[in-house]
Amino acid sequence: MKLELISFKLCPFAQRAIISLNTQKLDFKMTYINPMDPPDWFTAISPTGQVPLLKVDGQIVFESSVISEFINDISPTSIHPKDVVQKANNRAWIDFSSTMLGDLFNLVIGDEAAFNAAKKSLFSKLSKLEAVKSNKAFFNGESFNLIDIALAPIFMRLAWINEFTDNALSITEFKKISAWSDAILEVEEVKSSVVDGLDDVYYSNIEGREGYLSTLLVDE
Repeated sequence: MKLELISFKLCPFAQRAIISLNTQKLDFKMTYINPMDPPDWFTAISPTGQVPLLKVDGQIVFESSVISEFINDISPTSIHPKDVVQKANNRAWIDFSSTMLGDLFNLVIGDEAAFNAAKKSLFSKLSKLEAVKSNKAFFNGESFNLIDIALAPIFMRLAWINEFTDNALSITEFKKISAWSDAILEVEEVKSSVVDGLDDVYYSNIEGREGYLSTLLVDE
């Protein structure tokens, strides 16, 4: 089966797919496009005009959550929990976590009022996860599952923002979430899911957006 993932370098949804593919040891080709000026061939094959897309022997799978489930389906082992209720709850929390990426985007682009509103929304969601998170390394215990993959881009971006600022989005008040973030960011498949220097690209993106967050940046 020939797999090609199409997206742009900063896309957190594509990062989820990359981590899934690497965790499952599946060979794939990575193709990056400019989302502000997508090539005609991409426009022709994308049902919604959005990334990521996964080409599977020339056929298209789209929508990031569907891509992750598809990757799991074609893999020799599942990285969902075996218990069906736990699996269903994991899927619900994965869907919930995707709204947190919207909060992160608003944190980057918003003025001070929008920044504070997005931070409040994000931290409210983190508190809900804190309430259900176990004391084990990952969400379900010691196994690295799809729900951990779903949170990886969020935790990575929070870590970058806190590094770039005076911990403007510190999550240390959430003891379980902080430990979970640390564990996820140490996973090799997470570390290797972004291109070298992407943190610098993210810093430049924050600067270029000229939102309130850009005023909190400290010199690198």
